[in-house]
Amino acid sequence: MNKRKIGSRKEELAASYIEAHGGRVIDRNYRSRMGEIDLIANDDGTTCFIEVKYRSDIRKGYPAEAVDGRKQFTICRTSDHYRMKKGLSEDIPYRFDVISIVGSEITWYKNAFQYIGL
Repeated sequence: MNKRKIGSRKEELAASYIEAHGGRVIDRNYRSRMGEIDLIANDDGTTCFIEVKYRSDIRKGYPAEAVDGRKQFTICRTSDHYRMKKGLSEDIPYRFDVISIVGSEITWYKNAFQYIGL
Protein backbone atom coordinates (compact mmCIF):
# COMPACT_ATOMS: atom_id res chain seq x y z
CA MET A 1 0.00 0.00 0.00
CA ASN A 2 1.38 3.44 -0.88
CA LYS A 3 2.07 6.15 1.70
CA ARG A 4 -0.87 8.29 0.58
CA LYS A 5 -3.37 5.46 1.17
CA ILE A 6 -1.79 4.60 4.53
CA GLY A 7 -1.94 8.28 5.52
CA SER A 8 -5.60 8.53 4.56
CA ARG A 9 -6.45 5.41 6.56
CA LYS A 10 -4.59 6.70 9.62
CA GLU A 11 -6.31 10.10 9.36
CA GLU A 12 -9.65 8.28 9.23
CA LEU A 13 -8.62 6.29 12.32
CA ALA A 14 -7.64 9.52 14.08
CA ALA A 15 -10.99 11.13 13.17
CA SER A 16 -12.84 8.14 14.64
CA TYR A 17 -10.70 8.38 17.78
CA ILE A 18 -11.54 12.08 18.19
CA GLU A 19 -15.25 11.40 17.88
CA ALA A 20 -15.08 8.43 20.26
CA HIS A 21 -13.50 10.78 22.82
CA GLY A 22 -16.13 13.51 22.60
CA GLY A 23 -14.76 15.67 19.80
CA ARG A 24 -16.35 16.47 16.45
CA VAL A 25 -14.38 16.60 13.22
CA ILE A 26 -15.42 19.67 11.21
CA ASP A 27 -12.92 19.58 8.34
CA ARG A 28 -10.35 17.23 6.83
CA ASN A 29 -7.24 17.85 4.76
CA TYR A 30 -7.70 21.61 4.66
CA ARG A 31 -5.34 23.04 2.06
CA SER A 32 -4.33 26.57 1.24
CA ARG A 33 -1.30 28.08 -0.41
CA MET A 34 0.16 28.21 3.10
CA GLY A 35 0.06 24.44 3.65
CA GLU A 36 -2.22 21.66 4.87
CA ILE A 37 -3.91 20.71 8.13
CA ASP A 38 -4.91 17.05 8.45
CA LEU A 39 -7.95 17.45 10.71
CA ILE A 40 -9.86 20.36 12.20
CA ALA A 41 -12.10 19.45 15.09
CA ASN A 42 -14.18 20.93 17.86
CA ASP A 43 -13.30 19.66 21.32
CA ASP A 44 -15.50 21.09 24.06
CA GLY A 45 -15.87 24.47 22.32
CA THR A 46 -12.23 24.74 21.24
CA THR A 47 -11.26 24.62 17.57
CA CYS A 48 -8.38 22.15 17.21
CA PHE A 49 -5.94 22.13 14.31
CA ILE A 50 -4.59 18.59 14.29
CA GLU A 51 -1.57 17.02 12.65
CA VAL A 52 -1.74 13.21 12.36
CA LYS A 53 1.54 11.30 12.33
CA TYR A 54 1.95 7.53 11.93
CA ARG A 55 4.82 5.10 12.24
CA SER A 56 4.62 1.33 12.27
CA ASP A 57 7.18 1.23 15.11
CA ILE A 58 9.54 3.58 16.97
CA ARG A 59 12.82 2.58 15.35
CA LYS A 60 12.96 6.01 13.67
CA GLY A 61 11.52 7.83 16.69
CA TYR A 62 8.06 8.71 17.85
CA PRO A 63 5.68 10.19 15.28
CA ALA A 64 4.97 13.34 17.29
CA GLU A 65 8.70 14.20 17.18
CA ALA A 66 8.34 14.73 13.43
CA VAL A 67 6.17 17.79 14.04
CA ASP A 68 9.15 20.14 14.24
CA GLY A 69 9.25 23.93 14.39
CA ARG A 70 9.03 24.29 10.64
CA LYS A 71 5.92 22.08 10.45
CA GLN A 72 4.39 23.90 13.41
CA PHE A 73 4.94 27.25 11.69
CA THR A 74 3.24 25.93 8.52
CA ILE A 75 0.26 24.67 10.52
CA CYS A 76 -0.05 28.02 12.30
CA ARG A 77 0.00 29.97 8.99
CA THR A 78 -2.57 27.59 7.52
CA SER A 79 -4.78 27.95 10.60
CA ASP A 80 -4.68 31.75 10.15
CA HIS A 81 -5.94 31.29 6.59
CA TYR A 82 -8.65 28.86 7.72
CA ARG A 83 -9.90 31.15 10.48
CA MET A 84 -9.96 34.14 8.14
CA LYS A 85 -11.70 32.23 5.32
CA LYS A 86 -14.32 30.80 7.70
CA GLY A 87 -14.85 34.18 9.43
CA LEU A 88 -13.98 32.80 12.87
CA SER A 89 -13.80 35.41 15.60
CA GLU A 90 -10.53 36.04 17.41
CA ASP A 91 -12.49 35.30 20.60
CA ILE A 92 -13.04 31.65 19.68
CA PRO A 93 -10.51 29.47 21.53
CA TYR A 94 -8.24 27.33 19.40
CA ARG A 95 -5.26 25.08 19.90
CA PHE A 96 -2.77 22.92 18.05
CA ASP A 97 -2.84 19.16 18.64
CA VAL A 98 -0.94 16.15 17.38
CA ILE A 99 -2.35 12.67 17.08
CA SER A 100 0.43 10.10 17.15
CA ILE A 101 -0.18 6.57 15.92
CA VAL A 102 2.40 3.85 16.51
CA GLY A 103 1.19 0.52 15.20
CA SER A 104 -2.33 0.41 16.64
CA GLU A 105 -1.65 2.68 19.64
CA ILE A 106 -3.14 6.18 19.40
CA THR A 107 -2.15 9.15 21.55
CA TRP A 108 -3.89 12.52 21.29
CA TYR A 109 -1.54 15.30 22.42
CA LYS A 110 -3.83 18.22 23.17
CA ASN A 111 -2.18 21.65 23.04
CA ALA A 112 0.96 19.98 21.65
CA PHE A 113 2.47 23.33 20.66
CA GLN A 114 1.77 27.02 20.93
CA TYR A 115 0.94 29.41 18.12
CA ILE A 116 4.03 30.56 16.25
CA GLY A 117 3.67 34.09 14.89
CA LEU A 118 5.73 35.90 12.31
